Amino acid sequence: MATAAAIADAVRSAIAGKDEIIDLALVALLSGGHLLLEDMPGVGKSTLARSLAGAVGGVFRRIQFTADLLPADVLGVNVWRPQREAFEFREGPLFANFVLADEVNRAPPRTQSALLEAMGEQQISVDGVSRPLPEPFMVIATQNPLEHYGTYPLPESQRDRFVLRLSMGYAAADVEAALLQGTNTGEAPQAVVSPEDVLAAQRAARDVFLHADLATYAQAVVQATREHPRARLGVSTRGALAWVSAARARAMLQGREQVALDDLQELAVPALAHRVLPSLASDEASASSEELIREVTANVPVPR
Repeated sequence: MATAAAIADAVRSAIAGKDEIIDLALVALLSGGHLLLEDMPGVGKSTLARSLAGAVGGVFRRIQFTADLLPADVLGVNVWRPQREAFEFREGPLFANFVLADEVNRAPPRTQSALLEAMGEQQISVDGVSRPLPEPFMVIATQNPLEHYGTYPLPESQRDRFVLRLSMGYAAADVEAALLQGTNTGEAPQAVVSPEDVLAAQRAARDVFLHADLATYAQAVVQATREHPRARLGVSTRGALAWVSAARARAMLQGREQVALDDLQELAVPALAHRVLPSLASDEASASSEELIREVTANVPVPR
């Protein structure tokens, strides 16, 4: 579709050699979900977030998560105005179309929990008053998977609110050489679509058809994660809905009006692996959640 193609071309102008990651980020955006980028520092996670926001033309805010960050620093706060003898709400950085939660696991749980309502219900509540967030609204969070000193692991409830978890990986040799020469500056692109265009594309993605046989297959996969002997925690119903929403968005991006089996299978790892908690009591405790998802999708019978 034209909106998605325009965004993809604009983002590729800023990030070379990452076409697959860009397409998956678009899947997350058009499914109406949030994105978790888990990778080493300096591989382009923030650039991807800025480029996506720049291409859409929405309001972009970046929050650097630190150990002393408070919920009010994210949500906003009521300020007393003596002249008016009333409180006035000052919006926090969460009031934006795209929010980059940089190094989200460095903030304590109290501050991390400030994102839960925003990501789940697209609103925030301060002093008993709920306030809607802009549309579209997307949180793109980053975290370093290796450095654990001074970090707070994301709770399962928060990880479950990310539709996809992606890893950027290092740039290809020729792309990195171009960066070193200064021929690729990585600057955020100019807006090529509007937020209203994105909302229309999200509505179109929700209308993509899912056959009952594929719905049954998707349910069998998530059920298998719940019953797997090496899993302490399987995929939730919210996770299953997010997986199917992402599959609908992928089908639309490829110009199809209905979900194919490949859409579900190709998105199984990025959509489901971060929602599975491997069992610590397992003899293969080192086996990753990604391997568990690959095993499950390989063993669950596909529709005929």
